[in-house]
Amino acid sequence: MRAVVQRVSRARVVVAGETVGAIGPGLCVLLGVAASDTPAETERLVGKVARLRIFENEAGKFDRSLLDTGREALVVSQFTLIAGSARQKGTRPDFSEAAPRDQAEPLYLAFVEALRRHGVHVETGIFGARMELELINDGPVTIILDT
Repeated sequence: MRAVVQRVSRARVVVAGETVGAIGPGLCVLLGVAASDTPAETERLVGKVARLRIFENEAGKFDRSLLDTGREALVVSQFTLIAGSARQKGTRPDFSEAAPRDQAEPLYLAFVEALRRHGVHVETGIFGARMELELINDGPVTIILDT
């Protein structure tokens, strides 16, 4: 499981011209699920995201998390994060290690629900939909987390 976490001033996801999820200051989390992922890994990654000290304190140091600040999260599924290219001869990405929908969707939904149980307000995209993601990366700050 891989998460690309971006600190944002605001973010929204649009499907078929309609906003389906939007947040103010917080984190935009792009989540990729691999075929080898388990519910235990989902819980571990949620803990990392919720406690990631990516927000600045009064001294300007990265010392605060989503839990510390009460900020929001926009979680968007993105299977392309699991793309491989190491064994490729050409330039087409290999998605064979990405989880199939019937495995990935429940883990994605479990990730969202676990983050909510931590007290984080979570907005989402629509799993499997063609989405447009708009965000203002604050910093810019982007962290990649793997389980």
